[in-house]
Amino acid sequence: MTSQNPQSEEVTRLLVNYSNGDQQALEQLLPLVYNELRRLAAGYLRREREDHTLQPTALVHEAYLRLLGQEVEWKNRAHFFGVAANMMRRILVDHARQHQAEKRGSGDVKIALDEAINLSSERAADLLALDDALTALAEFDPQKSRMIELRYFAGLSVEETAQVLGISIATFSRQWKTTKAWLYREITRTVPETPAD
Repeated sequence: MTSQNPQSEEVTRLLVNYSNGDQQALEQLLPLVYNELRRLAAGYLRREREDHTLQPTALVHEAYLRLLGQEVEWKNRAHFFGVAANMMRRILVDHARQHQAEKRGSGDVKIALDEAINLSSERAADLLALDDALTALAEFDPQKSRMIELRYFAGLSVEETAQVLGISIATFSRQWKTTKAWLYREITRTVPETPAD
């Protein structure tokens, strides 16, 4: 496995220090991870409606605030971004569920990002179908569910994903094709077919 670059090593060092109670490490960490968190957020939002109003910055801030509340023993940079990707996914899924509940007239209180996110019903349903499929996969194969999350959502490289999962690159490569095929099949089976003309 290739060695980490100096910035990646610094992020890992600061995360470990923060896990060990060094609050100042957090202040030093944000400038090092901010652009990558924005890239992650932009990747998520590219999958949403083109005319939504949420900017990547708002999603980054919400995810970062939630990350601060987590009691995690940070291992390295890849672990951090994997958790961040999961957090962003949870924020968008929470909003999609809220959006669907409001359409049914539930009267539930809006979440913090409601004014910023403007998901269409179709996109919300797609996101919920994806989340349901990943949740189902996690029940019988948590590693493969995490694999999709790390590669697709966190945008980690093959090497970083294998490192976070504690598997070899060869094992990752063998499992990746079947995992993607399973996910595709699971999602498309839940999508209603369009009637023929």
